[in-house]
Formats: sequence, structure tokens, C-alpha cells
Amino acid sequence: MKWEDELSRLAEMINCALEGYLPASSVYPPSIHEAMRYSLFAGGKRLRGAFTIAVARIFGVEEKRVLPAAGALEMIHTYSLIHDDLPAMDDDDYRRGKPTCHKVFGEAIAILAGDALLTRAFEILCLLQEEGFAERTVLQVVQEIARAAGSLGMIGGQVVDLESEGLAVSKETLEYIHRHKTGALFLAAVRSGALLGAAPEDELQALTEYARAFGLCYQIIDDLLDITGDEKLLGKKTGRDLAKKKATYPALLGTEQAKKLAVEQVKICQQSLAPFGPQADFLKDAAFYLLSRKS
Repeated sequence: MKWEDELSRLAEMINCALEGYLPASSVYPPSIHEAMRYSLFAGGKRLRGAFTIAVARIFGVEEKRVLPAAGALEMIHTYSLIHDDLPAMDDDDYRRGKPTCHKVFGEAIAILAGDALLTRAFEILCLLQEEGFAERTVLQVVQEIARAAGSLGMIGGQVVDLESEGLAVSKETLEYIHRHKTGALFLAAVRSGALLGAAPEDELQALTEYARAFGLCYQIIDDLLDITGDEKLLGKKTGRDLAKKKATYPALLGTEQAKKLAVEQVKICQQSLAPFGPQADFLKDAAFYLLSRKS
């Protein structure tokens, strides 16, 4: 099966689960539930959730049992995008080819929609216990995802990203931004799948190495697409990083060196997956996909 087809299958499974995890748009007060659904179902790839399922599958865990974790990660990712698009942050009018949440529902409702998705995510994570996972395992996953979403993870990266606009930052600072702002949720997605699969410590560490390299590569490619990408395929305006004087690898190293660094990270991804053989093909193909990513 082609990687894109498998991702689509997993995305459809996650979307079906998400339909049941959120209140209906008609539930009072309808404005907040409409906004939550508008952004959550705006066409994301569901890559983070798919990673959690694919990793747990390596260890023999049935896919549907992992859906609460996959769905929760997608809720948290969507919340971060809603807030990232706000005028006080990156001030974007479009996301995935559609008007951003605050453009449709206003800034106040957009902020609250993001808050509501974040809090709902942790409520949904508790459903893992109903899927038969031990309480200790569920708590490990909750802690993993909470750490990734907080000030020591994604939010920390967002803060340093904002504070670095217009500054000449070091390579170390830039790596911190990328590994936290983008990489933290990928790391949590992969490690959560491994925790749910009761992965041995050495295999957990191998998957951790994969996730770190993948997350860094993903953001490097994102930075490159902001320069060279097609706005129609991306569903948002390009050139935003340059206009806001963002700290990016193309800005720091140049386009060609940034591409080389991305290739190096993909090699790390492949090396770290060697112990898993064909069972990790979805993860291997995901890393190769980054080098040809258009959106």
C-alpha cells in the first residue's frame, strides 16, 4: 500500500473518532462548538495521530484502541494553529485554504475555541483506560503529551520564536525553536504510541531519536516551503517568515545548506528505524515524504 493511501486511511479513522469526541455544533453555546469543529475539520493530514497509531501497531496494539491518544494530539495541534494564526502571534488570514478561525468567529471565540480543544484533549485521553490500558500507562501518556504541549515543549518554542523575530540568533537557539515549537508534538505522538505498546527501553529510545529527527526536518521543510512553495497547495500565503524576519534555517544557513540538513535528518530517521524492519515502513516512508512535501 502506498504511504499516502495508508495515511488517508488512518486520517479517516481519526476523523470518525473526532466526530464523536466533540460536542455537536448545536450543543449550547453553539458558537464555541461551531468554531472548534470548523478548525478541527479544516483538512489536516492527521500525521501526528497517525504516528501514534502506527507506532503502537509495531508492538501489536489494535489500532482502534489508540484512537483517544491520536484524537487528543490532533485537538492539541489544532488548538496551537488557532492561536498561532491570531493577530498577536503570526497574524494569518488563511489556514489550509480557508479563512482562519478568528477571521470567521472573531478573536475572542477563536481564543476560547483553542482553549476548549486543549482541555477537551485531556478529557479524551482518559478514554484510554476504557480501551484496556493500565492506569499507569495512561498517566505516562498524559504526562508525555502535557509536557510536549507546555512551556518546556511547544509553547516554549513558540515563545522563543516570537522573541527571536528580527534578531540574529545562533544555530543553537534556532534548533531549540524548531525542536520545541514543531518537534515536541511529533515526539509526543511517537513516544505515546511506544508507551501504549509497552516498548522496551532501547526501542523507545530508537523511536525517540526518529521523532526528534523527523520533527526537525519537518520544520526545515516548512521554512523552505515558505520561500519556494505554491500558495495554492499550501493554502496560505508564502513569504511570511521573511516579512516578519523570523528565525529560520534558510535565513541562517541559506537554502542549499538547509536542504542538506533536512536530508541528514531523514538519514537519521532511517538509521533509527533499522531495528524494526518492515513493521516501521510507515514511519520510514513518512520521513522520505518530507523531502518531496508540497503542503
